[in-house]
Amino acid sequence: MVLKKKVSAKGGKRAAKKITKKTVKKAKKKLLKKRPAARKKSPVKIAAKKEGNLIGIVTHYFPHVQAAVIKLKGPLAMGDTIKIKGHTTDFSQAVTSMQIDRVVISSAKKGDEIGLQVTSRVRQGDKTYKL
Repeated sequence: MVLKKKVSAKGGKRAAKKITKKTVKKAKKKLLKKRPAARKKSPVKIAAKKEGNLIGIVTHYFPHVQAAVIKLKGPLAMGDTIKIKGHTTDFSQAVTSMQIDRVVISSAKKGDEIGLQVTSRVRQGDKTYKL
């Protein structure tokens, strides 16, 4: 490397590096070595696969009748076992009572918004999985 002596306005001397092709190549090599490792799967996505198939999300909860409104992303039928998981919610139950517009139904398809009798309190945004 070649060094130059530089005089500042105050009269002091300071050493300054002269940029050469070698220093540029070394800097590029350092940048190439510092590449991040391949991304790992987040623990949230891994945990979701262990829960079961995501079939819906809770949009509302009626505490007096202990019923949840669920927007379905997959089919659901009476007798199926579901798991409702959220920030403070985590329980499993069998589907015993299901309604659409106050009419009892035995099965629902993707896209339906159903009322479901639940055994415990749920919150808006909780995810529903089919076990």
